[in-house]
Amino acid sequence: MKASPENNYYYNKSLQGLAKNNKKNLTKSAACMWKYILSGKQMMGFKFRRERPILNYIVDFVCLELLLIIEVDGFSHDNPEQNTMDQTRDEELLKIGFTTLRFSSWEVLNRIADVSITISDWIKEKQKD
Repeated sequence: MKASPENNYYYNKSLQGLAKNNKKNLTKSAACMWKYILSGKQMMGFKFRRERPILNYIVDFVCLELLLIIEVDGFSHDNPEQNTMDQTRDEELLKIGFTTLRFSSWEVLNRIADVSITISDWIKEKQKD
């Protein structure tokens, strides 16, 4: 069943405390993503949320209206085992209707304008559907 308001977008209340803690301790790259691109409906008027528990995961950022998840990956995502876990996670989230866009911390900190363009281009394509 696809994520929707009726199933609260598969919100996992049992991860709420951990998500709240993550929100207080954002990485530098995640904080930049939030401050300069996603907070306050900066991204084309869409509302994004930080550190949202969905299924058995806590996603970095999500726009429920678009079913779009944005992940900012640090150096721990550079190993094959983590890549496999990320792929499994993305596939499980896709099964319930979410698309995941991933950016490295380096991209966010050094090419934030390009990251913003990539996200806005994805949204424009989605709106054509």
